[in-house]
Amino acid sequence: MGFLDVLMGRRKLDAAAPDRLFAISTAYVTLESSMGLTSRGSAAIVFQPLSSADFQSIVKDTEEVVRATSSEHGISVETSDDQYGFRWLVLRGQGFDDLVVGINAVSSSLEGGGYGERVLCAVFAFGDEQSHPAYWIYNYKRGSFYPFAPVADAETPSGEDGWRDNERELVLKAQIGAELPVEPDLERWFPLWGIPI
Repeated sequence: MGFLDVLMGRRKLDAAAPDRLFAISTAYVTLESSMGLTSRGSAAIVFQPLSSADFQSIVKDTEEVVRATSSEHGISVETSDDQYGFRWLVLRGQGFDDLVVGINAVSSSLEGGGYGERVLCAVFAFGDEQSHPAYWIYNYKRGSFYPFAPVADAETPSGEDGWRDNERELVLKAQIGAELPVEPDLERWFPLWGIPI
């Protein structure tokens, strides 16, 4: 069973691993200076919403708090639901640490309300000197990051996913070294197509 089984509801995620999300803040210097990756000014957290009043209240309150505190730092907040029924809470702004803090606030609220198992991942958008996209994805269940490098200019037939640059992903893993807790099992480097950031 894999990521698709989780998406389709055939398998539940285990409880979230201890949060090591803030490692991306300290690794940002290496990402920018040594690897040539700069933040594209956006990050997102993805979770599986519930229709219960308690869950909806926690999400609404969290979104309001993140909006209020983030706007002070020039961060905008928006939400969207994807075709699989997952909700994306997207933060946009130039302060990378503010993006990380905002994403952590959302995950902490959901975990504090007993809904940590609903949180899937956080996604941070980067680009290189040639504007090729690269994403660092934090898997809450595993407590680890992995790179995702879609091929931006590849044309795909209607209804099909794009291509990913596996070689580039492995290079990114090697370059970041011990700066980030990288997922060792490559089978768990799930591609996320249609990322809204």
